[in-house]
Amino acid sequence: MDPAFVEAFKFAISNFFSTMLSTEVEIADPSVSSSFESVFDVSGIIGLSGDVQGSVVVSFPTSTAEAVVTKFAGMPMSQDDDDFTDAIGEVTNMIAGGAKSNFPDTSVSISCPSVVVGHGHKVFRRHDLPVIEFACTCDCGAFAVQVTLKKETAEGSGNPTAQAA
Repeated sequence: MDPAFVEAFKFAISNFFSTMLSTEVEIADPSVSSSFESVFDVSGIIGLSGDVQGSVVVSFPTSTAEAVVTKFAGMPMSQDDDDFTDAIGEVTNMIAGGAKSNFPDTSVSISCPSVVVGHGHKVFRRHDLPVIEFACTCDCGAFAVQVTLKKETAEGSGNPTAQAA
């Protein structure tokens, strides 16, 4: 992955937690994985398209997810609350959107977030790309941000107009 994208995600993660939750987050050096197993029990998922294609998965243990959305919403919230998955989706949206806004020289769109809840769930991604994982900890607990990205070029975009040019 382009180092500029790595820095964009590190900044977006730190910025979200410090700005929206008033808490600092520790981000370990990114690691590479090829696993489709989720890291934890609750995952927010966003797709990226355009000059950069791929996905962003923000994955939490249930206890961390509940602590994060409680701080984010400003009121107690558990996995059983109707707005829990919406809050996880918005956390994912803000991290992915924050990173996207710092991608250099790209036009990128992000999808609406999806949220999956359940131990051992799998998130299938592009098989031809590695998963870059940012293991994180904060006062709410441990969590991970998993990113799979490919920067498209005019020659490799699959766009017939770009290929014919």
